[in-house]
Amino acid sequence: MVFLNAVKKSFRQGPHRALPVLRNINFHAPRGKTTVLIGPSGAGKSTMLRCVNLLEIPDEGVLRVAGKELRFEKNEKRPPFGKAYFARQREILSLRRHTGMVFQNFQLFPHKTVLENIMEGPVLVKKENPNEARDFALALLEKVEMYDKKDSYPSTLSGGQQQRAAIARALGMRPDVLLFDEPTSALDPELEREVLNVIRTLVKENNTMIIVTHNLIFAREVADFIAFLDGGELLVRGTPGEIFSGAVPKRVSDFIAAMSPQDYAI
Repeated sequence: MVFLNAVKKSFRQGPHRALPVLRNINFHAPRGKTTVLIGPSGAGKSTMLRCVNLLEIPDEGVLRVAGKELRFEKNEKRPPFGKAYFARQREILSLRRHTGMVFQNFQLFPHKTVLENIMEGPVLVKKENPNEARDFALALLEKVEMYDKKDSYPSTLSGGQQQRAAIARALGMRPDVLLFDEPTSALDPELEREVLNVIRTLVKENNTMIIVTHNLIFAREVADFIAFLDGGELLVRGTPGEIFSGAVPKRVSDFIAAMSPQDYAI
């Protein structure tokens, strides 16, 4: 479902310096499976996820999502206007529509109700019939146990409720792959449990998902595959049994050993 080949990404630090964040990433996430990205802060996990969604544009490499492929070349010219620019933007938007992303800080529209937040994308972007989009949005709110909050505004909700609404919004686009960028990092343990239970339901439904998390217990529970990033490199990818067996690079085993249960309790 998701395939990255030799993907690189750097961020400019002044006119003559670039900071490499992703170094030659080769990665794939199978259809109907849950892949979890783990690793220390600053390893490049969130940047990699944003490259899949094309919120960040790779400097080099190949990205394929749901059969839609884009190639990025070193020193590729990106004109600020003209036919080439708009053609490229259409390609990016076309690929992005295959994904749904859930952010750690929710990013709901504050001036819209929960129901309106979920309907916004399907109606405006996918041009769905508003009545059909509303019916589907209400069904999604039932799924995430937020139906009674359909007419509420984000400012009146708890963090856990906002994140469940954000998950429903991502599902509203009927994406081929769901991307979660540390979806519980801003929540206390009680609210975290609410959100993790929703994600567990999505796992059981065989959705294709890529999840960035520091919660190793949760990663081990829900993942079909776990990928470990450090310093912008993907050091290892395997099943939870393989990753937690100890038969992995020392950097990976040291990271896992350093995480105590209170650091990631659920």
